[in-house]
Amino acid sequence: MMESLDELLRRAEAAHGHMCPGQVLGVRMAVLGLSRLRGELGLMDPEGADRKRLVTFVEIDRCATDAIGLVTGCRLGKRTLKFRDWGKMAATFVDLASGRGVRVVALEESRELSRALYGHIESKSGQQMAAYRELADAQLFREEWVRVDVDPAELPGYKGERILCPRCGEGVNFGRFSEIEGQRLCLSCAEPELHYWKPDRKQA
Repeated sequence: MMESLDELLRRAEAAHGHMCPGQVLGVRMAVLGLSRLRGELGLMDPEGADRKRLVTFVEIDRCATDAIGLVTGCRLGKRTLKFRDWGKMAATFVDLASGRGVRVVALEESRELSRALYGHIESKSGQQMAAYRELADAQLFREEWVRVDVDPAELPGYKGERILCPRCGEGVNFGRFSEIEGQRLCLSCAEPELHYWKPDRKQA
């Protein structure tokens, strides 16, 4: 059985470190997605018997993502939480057994609605947390059924070839390389402009 909203929010706050509108929205989004998979596809126990059936794609690296991971049991380290850096408050909950999923998107109008309905609460954050707890799913989210083809190399438990990049000498898993002039280079060596770090020349 799914825990109550209050129980999930308590756990989300403990795991994330604070309570905020994004946590409430993420919990509600995940509860909705799982309820649709349960009702339509019989995915009943995402953290137990059905844990190998569920993969979740998240489209933003904000507070809601932590809440979604907590409710679904999907984790980056388990290869069941997939991050797409699209900056959208959206997530897709996928049943691997059928290839079907439900994509849930937070409605922009819910921000205005929170202000209109809970204007007596002084802070914007407080208004949103109250609204996101109490509004109906249809007032908070748009949802649609989608098909998702998850490449076998993206699945949990996949054992792929490991290579050593000839340029930096670092190991690379899961085919994350580019072949350039006959050499299989890691992605950071193949496309150095994508580096998020540069060598610190001031090191002692």
